[in-house]
Amino acid sequence: MQENNYKVRLDVFEGPMDLLVYLIKKAEVDIYDIPIALITEQFIAYIEWMKSMNIDLAGDFLVMAATLAQIKSKMLLPDHDSDEDEEEDPRMEIARPLAEYLSISSAASRLSERDMLGKDTFAGQPKREDFLVDNDDRMIKVGLFELIDAFQSILEKVSGDHTIDLTADRISVKDRISEIADILEENGSVTFNELFKDHITKNDLIVTFLAILEMAKIALIRIAQHVQTGIIRVFYL
Repeated sequence: MQENNYKVRLDVFEGPMDLLVYLIKKAEVDIYDIPIALITEQFIAYIEWMKSMNIDLAGDFLVMAATLAQIKSKMLLPDHDSDEDEEEDPRMEIARPLAEYLSISSAASRLSERDMLGKDTFAGQPKREDFLVDNDDRMIKVGLFELIDAFQSILEKVSGDHTIDLTADRISVKDRISEIADILEENGSVTFNELFKDHITKNDLIVTFLAILEMAKIALIRIAQHVQTGIIRVFYL
């Protein structure tokens, strides 16, 4: 399999609803008062960016983009034939399923926090990562789209002279996975940014990012963010 054909499937991480929730939370708005033009623009921008990174998108993302675009059109061109008092806000078309999705996600999260039979009955040996941060520090799981934002910040620091060319990678994703595994085996954990510090071209950065996604997909690593500092760390499992 040639490296320029390498793809990481996005739907094994998070779906279009997750991206929509992420953008709404990022904009700090209520799901019943979505700035539809802004969110639609950002949603499509994420899709285009991920496609340029050779990330394989599920068709549901395109369906969601089309739905948002349709709602945006309805907002710009209201139906003058209908009674204004009875006309429903077009945004309810996406707000209702969003509310249901958040409700289900919240219930699933609460269930996952319950003790599983045998899982929490006996105290296990402390993991190496438990000694890496102070007990007063709190780490939270990092979602895919937070990871994408962090990677975009790294890419922006690379000189514009380096163009993206996935056919000219000096190292394969498979080889980079092995390198990252060696680094984590030796150190236990590293910051997200440290995995990119020795790679100055966009091609190398992209391969590293795809390798991280692949390792997360097959549960070789855990990625968490420090609540106070915002620093993202990658832990070896």
